[in-house]
Amino acid sequence: MAMTKKTAPRSKRHTQQASAGSDGLLDVTVVILEDGYASTAIAPIEIFHSAGVVWNWLHGDAEQPRFKVRTASIDGRKVKAAGSLSLIPDCAINDIKHTDIIIVAAPGWDVLDDIAKNTPLVPWLRKWNDRGAYIAGACTGVAFLAESGILDGRRATTHWGVADIYRQRYPKVNWQTEQFVTEDGRIFCSGGVYASIDLSLYLVEKFCGHEVALQCAKALLLSMPRGRQSGYSVVQLSRPHSDEKIRQAEEYLQQHFDSNISIDSLAQRVGMGPRNFIRRFKAATGRVPGAYIQTLRVSAAKELLEHGSSCIQTVSSKIGYEDIGFFRNLFKRHTGMTPGEYRDRFSQMSFERGELMSGRQLN
Repeated sequence: MAMTKKTAPRSKRHTQQASAGSDGLLDVTVVILEDGYASTAIAPIEIFHSAGVVWNWLHGDAEQPRFKVRTASIDGRKVKAAGSLSLIPDCAINDIKHTDIIIVAAPGWDVLDDIAKNTPLVPWLRKWNDRGAYIAGACTGVAFLAESGILDGRRATTHWGVADIYRQRYPKVNWQTEQFVTEDGRIFCSGGVYASIDLSLYLVEKFCGHEVALQCAKALLLSMPRGRQSGYSVVQLSRPHSDEKIRQAEEYLQQHFDSNISIDSLAQRVGMGPRNFIRRFKAATGRVPGAYIQTLRVSAAKELLEHGSSCIQTVSSKIGYEDIGFFRNLFKRHTGMTPGEYRDRFSQMSFERGELMSGRQLN
């Protein structure tokens, strides 16, 4: 999908600092729920299992798995999914002694009735949040995160069809249901059922880096994560912070990154003096405004190049740089590659079957 001029770029998700186990793998727990959508559990399992494995295998390289995945149900018993499919978990949630990442799959649409039954999943999520685990909810499964209180004051999304119900029940959550994927601190949410694919690739990119995520997407013939349920992208460029005025400035920059924006006008927009604005912006985001805008623009350029934009000058102009030489230097400083090299390496889905088969033949 080509990005329009006012579309925010996909985020530059830096590899997250998470402690892998002694085997070097990050531990993922996928929680499966009664009458739910099995795909919201199976897609994460397969994507995490494939990261560092399938692409390498197809090219004849040594496999480098990044995650180990288990499934858990509330009581350890078999779970009946939507339709006639049944899922047998590895264990019960209370059997888990260590996990780095938790993904709550989507239950049935009567999820609020399940919550009313005092499910032990809610206090269990609180416990692991307190222990520092990264927690994600898929589709309607986000309700369990909201019920536990770990979404209070945080950005979140869910399926558009239940958005109004969740807004009423959980008014302390900053619902952004136009988004496919949201990230706030160590909490992640995704929209509809198949947005669990976007969520999973988003997390692979966050923990393993962009190249591993893109290779995983190519190997499985998936698109890289969508950000918005309207088809656009979410940007998460800064560390978590609670400075609401700086958040407003970030949101404005993400929608107008391709325009010439002065510090004075941006500071005035959020009711601050320029010096105070720069100080607070850096304290909140870790970047000065100019560097933040450059990162936004490079991220937008990467997305355009990954979707096959052939003219570097056009890419440069679309993100706000008429000086192509400056753009080339900036892009290389951020990525270690020229725009042309990046496009050739990462242009998504531009390969033929023979390219995937170049390292290994399938029988």
